[in-house]
Order: sequence, then structure tokens, then C-alpha cells
Amino acid sequence: MLNISWPSLPSLSLFSSSPRQAIKLPPVQVHETETAHEKPARALKHLLKLDHVENGLFDRRRFPSQMSHLLSSSFLQGADANDLGRIYESQVNEVVKWKDSPAEITTLDWRSHLGRREFDRAFVDFFEDELVRLGYDWKQVVDEYLFNGQEPVFGSIMADLGLPLVHLAYAFEMNSREVGMEALGLAATCYNETYSSLATMHPSHKSSYESKSVFDILTRVQEDKAFDGLFPTPGSDNLESLLTSRNTAMMSHWSAWKIENPLEQFRESQQLAAALLVGTSEGESSGYYDWFFAMALVTSHAVRVMLPIIPAQYQIHLVQQWWLNTIGIYISQLRPDIDMGRIREYDPEGKDWEWVSRQAVTGAYSTNPCFVQTTRALKQQAETWGDHDRLFLKAAVRFVTEFEGWRGNFVGFEL
Repeated sequence: MLNISWPSLPSLSLFSSSPRQAIKLPPVQVHETETAHEKPARALKHLLKLDHVENGLFDRRRFPSQMSHLLSSSFLQGADANDLGRIYESQVNEVVKWKDSPAEITTLDWRSHLGRREFDRAFVDFFEDELVRLGYDWKQVVDEYLFNGQEPVFGSIMADLGLPLVHLAYAFEMNSREVGMEALGLAATCYNETYSSLATMHPSHKSSYESKSVFDILTRVQEDKAFDGLFPTPGSDNLESLLTSRNTAMMSHWSAWKIENPLEQFRESQQLAAALLVGTSEGESSGYYDWFFAMALVTSHAVRVMLPIIPAQYQIHLVQQWWLNTIGIYISQLRPDIDMGRIREYDPEGKDWEWVSRQAVTGAYSTNPCFVQTTRALKQQAETWGDHDRLFLKAAVRFVTEFEGWRGNFVGFEL
């Protein structure tokens, strides 16, 4: 089981006003699934509700369930009602049905149960009780329990490779209170304070250099001999070992990122997310892509969704959380070369986003959650930044064309 905790975010209020955005991005389109009349949207609504009622927060490997992620990202790429039903049936045996928790949770003791996965049912029941108290305004429940207080649960939103954050982003994209309550349950049950002391290392912790480019920093990480010979193979166990054995070296590179133009530098970070997946793959020789780099891309999309929603003074903090997560993944996956030529010089041969979406929804890997989310993330990046050089389209077409499976050595998880 992977249960890594990253530095805590400061306390924030989800809907507080601010004179300006630190990273000026328009909100992504919100799909009102609750009131939609179109058949695919109604099918999605019913399947999300069915998943919420019948299935727990974790799959049979005790990893956060990605059922709602797969359904939503498929819908957003054009899946019809039949596609969605087929996708749900293909995944239903991978998730675990709800089990009673050892006890109920109340407003007096909810914090004492943070990080305990066996309380997933109790946490969701608790948050749904609060939903009633707050007039069925699910966003208000999120605001109160995720973002407020002296130790906001949002500080652990990047636990389990950021999947609680991904869940929360889909809740907002679909405007689904069921997915929203599940996101709160994941944030609570995946909560981990093991490495909370890292929060004190920035900004007081100083790097020996500064750089405005995340590409430049990862080049320096690759050249840093402090990380040589740490791990014989890439894999999930490396992350926790890295935080204890090379804590200072990793944080030095993390804090080297000097953010002066937040919008442009966030754009570059999204390019890096695409490059880590497609620019490091063995590609045509194997057809296998790194699952951990795919997660860095998927969480980058989740950050993009959340940035226009959270207050300006905390937007950069969220990007920094993703950045720390990404550096940790890069080192744990043995710091491969990043070859942008694999993307920029690739010829998509007339294939467009419609082709990419069709492959994601109806192709051989349409029931693979991370595959479908990856194509959706790349498409959203193109929509956000314009993609005048077709960087994201080329990355998506190459990924879809070559993909035969995942590599990455996730312990206890069949890629």
C-alpha cells in the first residue's frame, strides 16, 4: 500500500474573495449532471450514484478507487450511455463493496480518525450528515471540512499520489455532491502526517541555486550524485525511502523553483507533465509507459481544475505541492532522460483530438482508468493553452498509438 504524505498547505477558505488571481485561468466547463436531460449525462449521473451507494472508497488493493475518474473522463471524451454502462461493468469487480466501519464518527472525534482507511464508510456517512445540516450545499461541506481549521485536511491532498485531489477535481467538473463527499472521505482516510515536518522547510530552507524552469531543475536533479545508486529498480517503495534517506537533497531542488511569472511557469509545468510521460517512454521498442509519470500528468490536470476555485493566495501553494510530488516520482523512477524530440518531432499523420477521444472511449484500453484519464488531461492542456505547436496533440497521438500497457513497479498493484 502506498501512503505517502507531502507538506501541509496553509489554512484557506475555498470561496473567499480575492482582488486578483495569482494564476489567472478561466474555470473549466462544469457539467451539470444532476439536471442534465441528455442520455449520456443521465447515464453518468445514475452510475456515479450507483457507485456511491454500493462501492467503497478503495479497490481490492486498498488503493483509492478510480471508478468515478474513469466514468467522468470517458463522458468528457464523448462516451455514450452504452459505453458508460460497459465501462462500469468492466470495473465493478475491481472495487470493494462498502463494509461497516468499527464505529461512527461525530463532530467531536472526526480528527482522531484521520488516516484510518477502515473508517471510510463512517467518514462518508459523517460528511453526508453534515451535507444535510448545511442545506445540501456540498461545496460548503468541502469548504468547512477540507479547507478550514488550524490543521486543514487539504494539507494531505497529495497523499496516495494525489488521488484525493483528482477525486475532488472531478466532483467540481461534474458538480456531483456524491463524488464531493467521496473526495472528503478520501482526503480524511488517506491523511498522513508522517512527513508533515517538511512543511517547515520552505521558504526558510534555501537551495544553493534558483531557476525559473522546472525542466532545468529536473536536469540538475538528474545530475545530482546524491541520488546515485539509491534504488536498484523504479517503484512505489522508493518514494518513502527517498523522503527519509535524501530528504534534504530533494527539498533543495524543490525550493529552487523561483516563481516570478506564475501563469507562464504553470504552463511549463504542464508541458513537463506531458514530457515526463511521453518524452521518457521506451516507446516503439516496448509500447509500455510509466504509470507514475501518468499520475503526475493526471494530478497536473486536477491542479488546473482547482486553481480558479481556490483563493489567489493559495494557488501557488497547490502548484508547489504538485511540484514536490513530481520531483519525488522522478527520482523514484530513476531519473530517466527527457527527450522533447519524441514529442515535437512526432508526426500525428492527420490524427486529431476526435480520433484520440474515440480511441480512449472505444479502443482496446477504454476500461483502463489511467489511460483514459491521461488522454483527457492532455486534451484539457491543449484547450487551456491553445496548443499552437500541437505539442499536446502530438503527445496524445503518440501515447495512444504506441500504448500497450504500464510499467513502473507499483508494489501490490497490477499495472
